[in-house]
Amino acid sequence: MLKNARIRRRGARRAALIGAALVCVLPLAGCGLEPATAFVPAAQPGTIKPSADLPDGASITVTGKNFTEQLILGKIAVLAAKAAGFQVTDMTNVPGSVAVRRLMLDGGADMTYEYTGTAWLTYLGRKQGIPDQEKQYEAVRDADAKNGLTWLHPAPLNNTYAMAVRSEAVSKLGGITSLSQLKDLPVKDRTFCVEAEFNSRADGFKPMLKHYGLTLGAADGVPTSNVKILDTGTVYTATDRGKCNFGEVFTTDGRINSLDLTVLKDDKGFFPAYNVAPVLSTATLKEYPHLKAVYDQISPKLTDTQLRALNLRVDVGGEEPADVAFDWMVKQGFITKP
Repeated sequence: MLKNARIRRRGARRAALIGAALVCVLPLAGCGLEPATAFVPAAQPGTIKPSADLPDGASITVTGKNFTEQLILGKIAVLAAKAAGFQVTDMTNVPGSVAVRRLMLDGGADMTYEYTGTAWLTYLGRKQGIPDQEKQYEAVRDADAKNGLTWLHPAPLNNTYAMAVRSEAVSKLGGITSLSQLKDLPVKDRTFCVEAEFNSRADGFKPMLKHYGLTLGAADGVPTSNVKILDTGTVYTATDRGKCNFGEVFTTDGRINSLDLTVLKDDKGFFPAYNVAPVLSTATLKEYPHLKAVYDQISPKLTDTQLRALNLRVDVGGEEPADVAFDWMVKQGFITKP
């Protein structure tokens, strides 16, 4: 029965790949479905080893999105599956969340790394995220089980919004470490750099301030003159250069390290949780239950701090995501060099 199910999934996979290819119309030269994206360095098993009962020719398809962090995570997933003895089809570097989701639902892929908040708000259509990380994971896990997808336990990595301050200004601002301390600052020091989307989101800037006891536009809160609306990349450099005291960031962005920014703790739990987790086709996991142990041993090592460092190597250092993933996997002992 498993063999027949596998054949049916392969047929569905072909159809899904064709559909994904149609999404990548001619102007999208880097859509990520070309064989050139499938490179990873050769590796040998480390703590990740093939299962003794893994059948010959066992294969899975790994997919992922086309931004830096996802490219690194995708290559980690590919290397892990290869070390576990699988033949791997590398379908990482797919443009956009919707295309990746479609591959997973339509049988075009067996595994991806996904974010709990993205699934909850974007795929499952819920209107409000859940700040508690474990509760958000459990809600997504239970809802997506009905879609034939199994969420393994998430990593500590939580790629959500945050506010950051240049580290050298922390002491000048009373040693601030958390968002709840914003209201204790003089009004003149409550200056912010944010991008337009964050400024207008229902879970963005104005509600965040309200959650922490401040009112946007109020003379005794955060006057609008204290807020600069900037492009995403400019927010980081403007914050670093002191154009504002606090800038909107993503918690795993490598620029936090390169610019020496300090992330303020969301101590009253405003921002939704976006923990990354291995997501597998339930049918594939039933056929190859060994995959759970493979990815479960990786997840605890994927932290915000770790991904900032890895993202930095790609975005600032110019290294290839596959090489960065390989080096990290070797360092952790998951794989070994040939």
